Amino acid sequence: MKVEVRIDPNCGEASAVITAPALTDEVRSLAARLEGGGVLIGWREGNAFPLREEELLRCYGEDKGVRAQTLGGVYDLRERLYELEGKLDRHAFARISHSEIVHLKQVTALDLSLSGTIRITLAGGTVCYASRRYVKKIKQALGL
Repeated sequence: MKVEVRIDPNCGEASAVITAPALTDEVRSLAARLEGGGVLIGWREGNAFPLREEELLRCYGEDKGVRAQTLGGVYDLRERLYELEGKLDRHAFARISHSEIVHLKQVTALDLSLSGTIRITLAGGTVCYASRRYVKKIKQALGL
């Protein structure tokens, strides 16, 4: 993908134009990330909290809802996991199972000795497991 940045001191607000031959999932994902600015809204006890992508450890499905875990706690999200996949930076986040997405920059340890799966330890000591279906994609994302 070609990226071009133009600096114009007379410009009032930053804007981006995406030029593509067709409206693909990648183009939709890029537009969603640019519009969202890398911030999700997390809910806890009726209060809304802005959550920056850098803060997230993982997003996972639980009790028919989606949760976001940070070092500061767990928040409810209104988005579905497939929507989050489109919003979050695909170079920093990876789906590890049907019900979980992890922030690759928050991974502190990997245990590859288990047959057919990967045990992933995140910052703060949170442990999660990649399902067999996603092991190949995770290894590619991590360069293993």
